[in-house]
Amino acid sequence: MAALFNIKDSLANKISYYHLMALLVSLPFDLFYSHLILISYVIHTLIHLKKEHIKPIFNTRVFALQSVFLLTVCSTIYSFNKPEAFNEWGKQITILVFPLVFCLNPLDIRKYQPKLLQTFAWVCTATVIYLYADAFITIRHYRLSWSTIFSDRFTNHNFSEPIDMHATFFSMQLMVALAYLLSYIIRERNSFGRLFNFVCCLILTAGIIQLSSKSILLALVIIINVAIPWFLFRGRARVKFIIASMSLTIFVGSAILAFPTFKYRLGTLLKADLAEQTVGETYDSRLTRWETTFELIKKKPLIGYGAGTEIGLLQDGFYRKKMYDSFLQRLNGHSEYLSIALKSGIIGLLVYLATIAMGFKTSTTRKDLPFFAFITVIALVSVSENLLDVDKGTFFYAFFFSFFMFSVEKRQGNQIPGSGELKIIIAEEKVLTEAQIQY
Repeated sequence: MAALFNIKDSLANKISYYHLMALLVSLPFDLFYSHLILISYVIHTLIHLKKEHIKPIFNTRVFALQSVFLLTVCSTIYSFNKPEAFNEWGKQITILVFPLVFCLNPLDIRKYQPKLLQTFAWVCTATVIYLYADAFITIRHYRLSWSTIFSDRFTNHNFSEPIDMHATFFSMQLMVALAYLLSYIIRERNSFGRLFNFVCCLILTAGIIQLSSKSILLALVIIINVAIPWFLFRGRARVKFIIASMSLTIFVGSAILAFPTFKYRLGTLLKADLAEQTVGETYDSRLTRWETTFELIKKKPLIGYGAGTEIGLLQDGFYRKKMYDSFLQRLNGHSEYLSIALKSGIIGLLVYLATIAMGFKTSTTRKDLPFFAFITVIALVSVSENLLDVDKGTFFYAFFFSFFMFSVEKRQGNQIPGSGELKIIIAEEKVLTEAQIQY
């Protein structure tokens, strides 16, 4: 534990490190604390700003990281609802800020990434323990059966309600934390450290299952059965791991579906979400909302309708189709891909897809499991949620995307490595990783 706080660096960099640590600790909780820490981090960076520390700001990487915010700004020009468009600016401002502050701050993110992710993983684990404790205290207080923990009273949003977090958005954080700990367990040789973090992995996995977000559970299956063997194993060890992981996935999946609550949520409710709406139904499926959104996109496919227009446009469509549940709740299209296409057209959608593709390419090239888990989660959740219309989703996207992209650098003094040096660094990491896992 002490090793996480004791770092050998300049005083300014130590303060920057503690800011990032505090930021990661705050993520599972009220967004007020995250924003307050970010403001402090920005002020600290500007106070200690030196010309020789500034990394290039106008390049492809920074543009890609800020692309969603830039799309919102550009589409505001032709929006018919500019007040709501400017409100979206406020929600997405962190997408603009994080790449800039990482460019201006001299802290070597790559050097401290393991310690920071370790801290984040332990905080997520402690948060899941707190949520289970709260659930069991409630069960005991009302003298309910202990098996009630697996009922709808304590799953999904009801499980994460004590920390006021959307179940899917909290699950996204747990997935990144779990990916880091899994990579640590496989690579690390310290027996006690591996055992302790293995227990943390079990707790995080239990939390992900309890939250029962379909997108995150799918991401978990991909990470366990595809990413881990591809990134961290080779040869016979890879084949053995795939056989073991797939067998375990089938066994655990069958056990989960044996509980009526999970079977309903992951089976019946999923079918309902992908079903066409029938006359007399009060539940509006995601598919019907997607169809309504897509009908609007077809009318103005190239540049869309502008930022801040989604809810107003969909309200008319929902009312016309008698989707009164969606109309009264003023729901969005529940798909980030369709949301961007509606507001910024095909051009905006292609930019967003290119940004995600960049994340996949970088994470697979570096065989960075936590980064791959993050970008997989973003890609999958974007199918079923308006991820970047919610503060928690936007902050998660903005921070971790910049954090992982800037951690690719290895400094020599205050210099940024060139492309040749960067290839050597990546190659050295690859050789070291493969040497560690051959057992």
